[in-house]
Amino acid sequence: MKDSQLEFWEWFNKHQDELFGFEIGQVQTFDKLSEQLIRVHPDLTFEFGPKSDQREFVVSAGGMRDAFSAVSSLVAAAPKLNRWRITAFRPRRTPLNSVQIGDICIRPEDVQFSLLTKGSVIGIHLFIPGFQEDNVVYRQIAYLMLDDALGEYDVETKVGLIKISQPEAPQTTKRYPLFELHALFDQLVSALAAPSLPN
Repeated sequence: MKDSQLEFWEWFNKHQDELFGFEIGQVQTFDKLSEQLIRVHPDLTFEFGPKSDQREFVVSAGGMRDAFSAVSSLVAAAPKLNRWRITAFRPRRTPLNSVQIGDICIRPEDVQFSLLTKGSVIGIHLFIPGFQEDNVVYRQIAYLMLDDALGEYDVETKVGLIKISQPEAPQTTKRYPLFELHALFDQLVSALAAPSLPN
């Protein structure tokens, strides 16, 4: 794998100008980049941050736990590139953005959540307008929104259950707006990790 990592960063370095300004010829540039990442691990994917003096390049596992070690080792092998900030896993985003796939667009302000616990396991119940169980796009959007709110690493390593419903579903637990998820989730993680005091 180390050879493929070195080859990837050599390729990335040679194509910095093309990647930094990917908005020109985006489809071709992204196809070439995907081809190079797949050589490292078939599940690796990527994101770019907005263009400025320094641009963020995110290496993602695409939500696949088996690819986590490949993400970590590839980012650790990255050379120092002045114009780039290399990030492992999709980070938390502030503010949250709308997510659109095809004709379906979901705004974060329209999404609610409930937190669920079973012992030390945390679950998240999302309530998404128009959700259809048989339409995989809604589930893809839900996971992307969770990655934006909590970061890809925490979603995959600290969340045990993800449930999705329409907002009209019966209300059995308290619901909150999506923008509050990161704070309430972190509080719950800390509370569950804290040692219990003897009686």
